[in-house]
Amino acid sequence: MTDPKPSVPNDRSPVAAGESAQGCPFGHGAGASTGAHSTAPDQAAGWHDAQLDFSQSMSYGDYLSLGSILSAQKPLSPDHNEMLFIIQHQTSELWMKLALYELRAALGAVHRDELPPAFKMLARISRILEQLVQAWSVIATMTPSEYTAMRPYLGASSGFQSYQYRQIEFLLGNKNEHMLKPHAHHPAVLAEVRATLEAPSLYDEVIFLLARKGFAIAPARLARDWTQPTVHDESVEAAWLEVYRNPSQHWELYEMAEELVDLEDAFRQWRFRHVTTVERIIGFKQGTGGTSGAPYLRKMLDVVLFPELWHVRTVL
Repeated sequence: MTDPKPSVPNDRSPVAAGESAQGCPFGHGAGASTGAHSTAPDQAAGWHDAQLDFSQSMSYGDYLSLGSILSAQKPLSPDHNEMLFIIQHQTSELWMKLALYELRAALGAVHRDELPPAFKMLARISRILEQLVQAWSVIATMTPSEYTAMRPYLGASSGFQSYQYRQIEFLLGNKNEHMLKPHAHHPAVLAEVRATLEAPSLYDEVIFLLARKGFAIAPARLARDWTQPTVHDESVEAAWLEVYRNPSQHWELYEMAEELVDLEDAFRQWRFRHVTTVERIIGFKQGTGGTSGAPYLRKMLDVVLFPELWHVRTVL
């Protein structure tokens, strides 16, 4: 008869080492069992110490109002692909809400000469735009035939009418009073969009910053009509030229300039993916909102938001 195998020394026992059959070395779930032959953990204790009963407290779904968000998709057609179309645009509106939130905060920070927080906000907006760019890849899976099946159910609704997108355009300086008209039937929305039209843009605030830093900005530029789109100004370009020629002397302004270029770069990429996705799905048909569709979107690619920052690269 052979000798029995030696038992595991006590100092190597999982229980002796502070572990349990259900737990982990860091103590999570350690109280669930106390020996190698213990029964299943008490269900009331939760799963890995997680709280499972939310009858008296706020849950994840409660915090995010998922009941409202996930019931907001109401397809009008019998077509399978309309759910994609709705979610694409609803999620874009959520990202635009965050972009607007950050844009307004950045504008306020620049107004107060608090530039480091503004840099962080502008960088975040650029990342939001990158997220929106990537989202076009999802809706691009919709074929022309699939879109044609659901298009009659859209009526005259169009992304052209997005009041959040319009405010982003206005905050970035692409002002156009005619773009108030699509919102005339909603007085509260109209007032919000009009207020954004009539206020200085983010770039206007940056130009005020240049003036506060001692650069000779033309008085007419500092007192212009805020409802008009940004146009090139020689005094502003001269200021940026000095910043770019001597970045070490004007480091915060130099960083601001590059954050703005990053932002416009990302915005251009979003516009480009928009037009190419539209061409891929509907070709050159008229848009549901009445515009020429892809040709209109292509024209928007020529809009320059911060003209002096782009032209100064040529004269450096």
